Formats: sequence, structure tokens, C-alpha cells
Amino acid sequence: MSYRQTPTIVVLKEGTDTSQGRGQIVSNINACLAIQDTLKSTLGPFGSDILLVGSDGKTTITNDGATILKKLDVVHPAAKILVDISRSQDCEIGDGTTSVCLLASEILKNCKNFIEEGMSSNSIIKGLRDSCNLAIKKIKDLEINLEEKSQEDEYDMLIKCALTAMNSKIIQQNGEFYAKLVVDSVLTLDRDDLDENLIGIKKIAGGAMEDSLFINGVGFKKTFSYAGFEQQPKTFTNPKILSLNVELELKAEKDNAEVRIEKVNDYQKIVDAEWGIIMDKLNKIVDSKCNIVLSKLPIGDLATQFFADRGIFCAGRVANDDLDRIIKAVGGSILTSVNEINIEKDLGTCDKFEELQIGSERFNIFNGCPKSKTCTLILRGGSIKIIDEIERSLHDAIMIVKRALKNKQIVAGGGAIEMELSKYLRDYSHQIKGKKQLIIQSFAKSLEIIPRQLCENAGLDSIELLNKLRNFHANGEIFYGLDLDSDNVANNLEKFVWEPSVVKINALESATEAAILVLSVDETIQNKENDQGGAPGGAVPRGRGMPMPMGM
Repeated sequence: MSYRQTPTIVVLKEGTDTSQGRGQIVSNINACLAIQDTLKSTLGPFGSDILLVGSDGKTTITNDGATILKKLDVVHPAAKILVDISRSQDCEIGDGTTSVCLLASEILKNCKNFIEEGMSSNSIIKGLRDSCNLAIKKIKDLEINLEEKSQEDEYDMLIKCALTAMNSKIIQQNGEFYAKLVVDSVLTLDRDDLDENLIGIKKIAGGAMEDSLFINGVGFKKTFSYAGFEQQPKTFTNPKILSLNVELELKAEKDNAEVRIEKVNDYQKIVDAEWGIIMDKLNKIVDSKCNIVLSKLPIGDLATQFFADRGIFCAGRVANDDLDRIIKAVGGSILTSVNEINIEKDLGTCDKFEELQIGSERFNIFNGCPKSKTCTLILRGGSIKIIDEIERSLHDAIMIVKRALKNKQIVAGGGAIEMELSKYLRDYSHQIKGKKQLIIQSFAKSLEIIPRQLCENAGLDSIELLNKLRNFHANGEIFYGLDLDSDNVANNLEKFVWEPSVVKINALESATEAAILVLSVDETIQNKENDQGGAPGGAVPRGRGMPMPMGM
């Protein structure tokens, strides 16, 4: 009788780490909970900041969830999912980046026991999807539509949404001032587009936070300038503005250029030709009757002095984004040639142009632009680190106001909506039987992480306040949430703690999908770095020590 030995097949590269099963899911959940531990202290008005030091030694002080996760060098593949949903929330909505990570981690934390007890991950996933769909449907029932509001009421609503977004930021003490800046900035944009990239943000260290300026137009830092610049006028009323992508400078010959001449007069002709070209350009610009000349390319000392003698202001090497925003604000177009300048179509204008000294910098400012679909915020602060955090805070508020303007449905903030959803899901779970009931109850419990963490970060008794909120919501007070000003609970709709409902919907969807993704992965294969000459990625199957079959 002959026996055939099964050959040993090695599919993966030697040294490849593989782990699978229930233990792998629990390990991935624990990695996500480590991220939650890092972020949870930053949530809410009393959330603490985190000091991050990069590999280059640069420090960042922030409590913005997306920024923290971006700066952290997260290597665990499951934990990276939280980094991705945080960035997604930041790009799509702009706020709620910390909340979405806390929610996802808490959902996983409450599902961890089910996994350890042997429940199928597919059963849990179905329950989570149903819970999320129920919660989103309830949000849409609870949201308040502000579509019918007058212009004044709409402005007040946007201010309140901006204030709510700033409550957890470094600028909360100056919230009223910055909220007005943010709302005014967003309202200058085209309502059909609302492109936040058209809000220019410039930073000048020094001065108080409330020295920050809103410019209904464009402002940019004085560019590199040549001799003769100081002789140019620095203020114009209703100027004509010419924007170019043309170099106005005498260029030296290239090192490898070769010009063969037989007479000295021929050399003079070459020099005269070069001067003739640039003087022709300058005279055509002057003939266009413009007062201000801007160019993406250099404007040399000859052109600078030429314009100064004729009462024209010029600036070369203007940044692309600044010049693009100037065109949107003042009109006209960016020309690549000065031939046949159309005075009506190619020149822009504004009410006033001036060069101002702001702190230690000089700024060129275009005010009162007739086609203004753009604006500029000039931020001031004690140090560049503070200004950087102000910029991150304003970005969140700008995105929230933009979303509120597009989707005029709001819900009460301060944990009110989470407590109402939690109560709704618990009540719903009592109507069904089986495993799904447990999953929905765990999802309801997970939603309470937001108000609970708000309490803990404020140093309050979370058990007492959450019990109060449960009591109010059980009695139909659906807008009651945390009032951290009075260390109690209050009707946050009346207190004007508002948030666009789209923020909560997006956060719930992203958090649930992230949790489902982690729960659906029960095997991880991690390749070693490629050895010299090895197969890339260790993905090519190969055999090792395969004995010849016996009994042949």
C-alpha cells in the first residue's frame, strides 16, 4: 500500500505576518480605542489642547480632531480607518471631526463584548446599519427648517451656528467678533458655488486677536520691489487695474548664448532692439490709461521707475491665487500680451486701492470691489502658533456656515440630539426580539458618549446630568441638552446652541461605516519589507521544500 504525502505549499513570502479570527477583530477594536483615548479630552468648549511635535521639531498646539490625527503617525491599519473618516468629515463638512472618531470608537467598544461572546460579526453589522438608518430618519423628523426666514433672521441664524462651532476652539472668548467675520466672509461668496477657497487668509504675528481685519475684496502682502517703488502713489480712488502674466524686465543673455557680429554698431543694434521691445511694452501699458499694473512675473527696476514717473503703481511676482481672486473681485482678465489691450473688457476697478502698514507688514488692499465674490481675512495674534490655531478654528466655522447656508435645517446642539436619538432607539428596541435588540441598544448607548464626554471635559458629574437629560427627553423635551455656562441642562434651541443637521447625519453615517469596516475584517496579512531580489509585496506564490510525491 502506498501513501502520498501532501506537498508543503508556501503562498506568502517568508516572514509574512498573518493573524485572523475573533482575536484579530478584538485587536483592531483595541487599536481604535487607543485613538479614542487620545482624542476624547479635546471635545467641547472645555476640551484641552494637545501639543504635537513633528519629526522636524515643529510644534502644533490644537484641539482639532482632523489636525491631531493628521499630525499623529498612526501605523496600525485598523486605526488608520479613523484617520480617514476624520479627514472625510473635515473635507465634506468641516466640523465634527472629533465627534465622528469618538462615535465610531464607542460603537466598536460596545460591540466588543458581542464579538468576545461569539456573536457573528455579520449579525452585528446588520444591526448597526439598521440602527444608523433609524437614527438618520429620526434626525430628519426632528430638524427645524429655517428656509422661510428673512434676511436678518438668516444672518442671526448663521451667527449662532458659527458661535456653536467655535465653542470648543481657542477663539471662544472672542466668539462674537470672529463669528461676524466668518459670516460676512461666507456671504460675500457666490451663493450658487460657495467656494471657501475664495476666502483668502493672511497671517501677521503681533497685535491682539481682535485686531484681525475683514476686507471685502482682496489684500496681499507687498511683493518684492525694485528701486523706484517708493516713488509710486500708494492710494487710488476708482483705479483702473491691469492684470498681466508678462515679464517686464531686461534679461541678461544666457551663459551659452552666442552672437557673432562683425561691427561694433551691430552690437548696439542688438542692445537697442532689446530696449525697444521692453519700451514698446511699457508705452502700450501706459496708453491703456491704467493706474495699477499687477503681474505674476517680475517687474524690473526699469519698468518700476518708468511707472513711478507716470504715477502708476505696479507689483510683480503676485501669487497665482491672489491674482485669481483679484480678477474675480475687480473684473477684467489676466493678459499674456500687452498688444491690443481692450480698455472696456480687460481692465478691472474697485472703489479704493491703498497700501497699508499692518503690524510689521505692508499690504496692498483692494476695497469695495464691484464684482466681489471673494474676500480676505487678515488674522492677528500674539504668535504664529496661535494664529495657525485661529485659522484652523475659522476653517471649521466657515464650513459650518457654508453648510447652514446650503442646507437650512438645524438641530439643537450640546448633546441634545444624541440624547433624543438614544431614547428613540431604546424605545424602538423594546418592540423587536432577538440579537438585533441588543445591537440597537448598544448603538443607543454609544450615542451618549458625546454628552458624557462634554460633561467630563468640563469637570461636571456626567452621571447626574445624563440622568437629568434622560428624564427630560422621556417627558418629550426633545431640545434639552447640556448648558455648560450654567453647569446644568437647558433647552438648547432657545439658548441658540444650533448645529446644521447635515453635520450630525454625516458623522453618524461615517462613524457607522467605519465601525462596520473594522468589524468585517477578521484577517490581517502584513508583509515584511521586500528583501533584495524578492517578489514585490510578497504576493507571488512560491513553493519551498516541496518533496517529490511518494509511490510513483
